[in-house]
Formats: sequence, C-alpha cells, structure tokens
Amino acid sequence: MIPRKRLDIAWTDLLFGIGCCLQPENCRSIELRLEQALPEGTTSLTCLSVRSGFDALLQALNFEPGTEILVSAMTIRGMTRIIKAHDLVPIPIDLDFTTLAVRSESMAKAVTARTKAILVAHLFGSRMPMEPILQFAQAHNLLIIEDCAQSYVGKEYWGHPQSHVSLFSFGPIKTATALAGGILHFRDASLCHAVRLCQEQWPVQSRLRFLARICKYALLMLLSYRATYSLFVRACSVLKKNHDQIISNSVRGFSGDDFFRRIRQRPSSALLALLERRLKRFDPDRIAKRIKLAEHFIRLAPSVKRLGSQASEHTHWVFPIQCECPEDLKHYLWSEGFDATQGGSSLYVVDPPVTHPELHPVEAQQTFQQLLYLPIDIGISSQDIERLARVLNEYDFKRASRKCLKLHM
Repeated sequence: MIPRKRLDIAWTDLLFGIGCCLQPENCRSIELRLEQALPEGTTSLTCLSVRSGFDALLQALNFEPGTEILVSAMTIRGMTRIIKAHDLVPIPIDLDFTTLAVRSESMAKAVTARTKAILVAHLFGSRMPMEPILQFAQAHNLLIIEDCAQSYVGKEYWGHPQSHVSLFSFGPIKTATALAGGILHFRDASLCHAVRLCQEQWPVQSRLRFLARICKYALLMLLSYRATYSLFVRACSVLKKNHDQIISNSVRGFSGDDFFRRIRQRPSSALLALLERRLKRFDPDRIAKRIKLAEHFIRLAPSVKRLGSQASEHTHWVFPIQCECPEDLKHYLWSEGFDATQGGSSLYVVDPPVTHPELHPVEAQQTFQQLLYLPIDIGISSQDIERLARVLNEYDFKRASRKCLKLHM
C-alpha cells in the first residue's frame, strides 16, 4: 500500500528536536534568531499553532459581541470554533472550486454593517489572487486575515503586503513541518505588539509534552514507508480496525474538550529551535519536485476532475479530486494499493447563521461531499504515478455514479 502522505521532515530533524528538549535554551534568544530567517522588514510573532495565534489576535482586536467575520466556506473547523468562542459570528463565503478562490458575488451578498473582518484560506497548496479581496475589504473597511497555512513556499511568499495579518502553519502534515508552530505576519507593528501581550499571558508548553509529540510522529514516520505501512493496513484489517480513521485521527491536532486549554500556550524553546532549523534549511527544490509529480499525473489522467484545475498558483500540497461516489473510488484504489482518503485534513464546510439560510455555501457543500485525496506526494515514484493514472483511467466513473445514486434513493 502506498501511504497517503509522508511527513515533510527528516530523521535528523527529529533527533535535533529531541536534543533541544533535553538541553533547553532561552526562548527569547531563539526568537531573535528566528527573525533572521524571515524576510527583512517583516513584523512577526511565533505561536504554538496558527489556531493559538488566531485566538490571541481576536482577543487583541476585542470586537463587540455579534460582530461578523467573513470566512472561506471551506476551512479548518478550529478557526470558526475560535470565532464563536469570542462571541463573534462566522459568515461563509462560497468558493469557485476550479480556481479555489472565494466568489466575489458571495462576498457582496454576505457583508453587512456588522462585518469587521474577512478570513480567506488558500486551500490545498493553491494561492488565490488577493487583489479582488483587497479591493472589497478596502471598500467595506474590513480587516484582512490571510490564511496561508496550506500554501507555504518559503521566502518567496509571506502573505500579501496589504493583508493586515498573514498566518503560516508548521503543523505535522504541513510543508517544512516542525510538528507544531505557527507564524503570524503583521502589516501593523502595534497590532503585533498587542497580540504578543495577549500570548504572554499564557503558560509555556512543557518540553516534555513536545518530546512526547516528537516520539509520536517518529512512530508515524516509520509507517510512511511502503513495507511498514502495508503491514499496518493488513494488521488493521485482521483486527477489524479502520486504518483510514486511525491515521486521520492521529494527525489531527487539538481535538477534544480541552481545546482552548491546549491552544492557549506559548511554544517551548525546543519547538522554537526546531522551527528555526526548518525555516533556515527550507529546500524549494522539494516543492518543485512535488509540483512536477502532480503535473505528470495531470497529463496522464486529464479526465480526472481535480480541484483547483485553473488555480493561478498551485504547489499541490495535497491532491484532492471530485467524484460522485468517493467511498466507492476510495475502496477501489485501496484494492489497487493506493491509500486514498476522504479525511486528509480537518477541513469542513461552514454553516451560515440560522437567521440567514440564504448564505448557505451550496458549491462548497456539494464539493466537500464528493472530495477524495489521492496519495500524490514527494515520496511517490514516477512509475507509481503512471500506475495510479492508469488505474483511474480504467475506473468506471459512470457505473460508480449509478451505484451511488441507487444507494441514496
């Protein structure tokens, strides 16, 4: 079985992180070195996660209860959970899934006098043009929050210079992962200072907890090799366990009832040191290789309906496709040795307030129900890409659609 995705980190990085847990360093000195790894002139804050930084940001902004924030209709569930916890209202903006950009008409329909900010997420490794969003936000005097968690490409892009805040994630399945950590870039130094003061009220996450996290993902790294992953899948089958669910749950951060206690912590010195190492050693050639593999597959299987087929910028962090019966196709690909999944991330579709059902994001909802992630990643060979394309080209999408329709009648 070809695993769905390899963690973008080396064993030497894990060993370095373990060493930092055992021999701590002053956090502030590492933060100063981290700033040297970022573009000159940027004002940034390092957090335990993007969700931690976003929570501190909303605390610093201190919007009135009932204030509305426009959000990409498909986003990480934790982000809207944080919005609601601050007594604010997330309003979904539907997307065009050929370009993965928010729809201008959906923004215009959703904005009201209570709207104070807009949070747009670049999805799946793509990057939507920000100019239409900037023009809209300026016309309505909105704070612009640009979520770049899925679109990191190194120093080439650290958020649009006109975005008020840009968010970058280095969580477990992200590009250049440090197994945790987030960086917020600010246009306004005074807002960065206010958010930093909020974060400083929180305790520092213990190095022991980060050490446990490294050990957990070291085990998952072992599973990312084809032989060990195949044994794992077979063992799950014998034990009547769902390997797909086990893997999806294992890489999902901050789940459970203690969500806010867990995100409201500052990064340990060990995490900061590992993040500094990952930023300074970032290799853009790895992204170039990932793009090349994805484009090779696209040429071989042009009839497969993929999300973001007309995206202006795309690095293929993950490779989602759309089909009418994803469950059937998933099991078919499993039988052919490819670990496709419907749960490749913590994405979900944002519901509108009950008072505004007309704002339901119809396109996002339909697309989400038909979403399937293919195991196209830097760890897959060109030969396996070609076999995957052949398997999909031979798959009877029409028969599967008829079968799916019967199941739902």
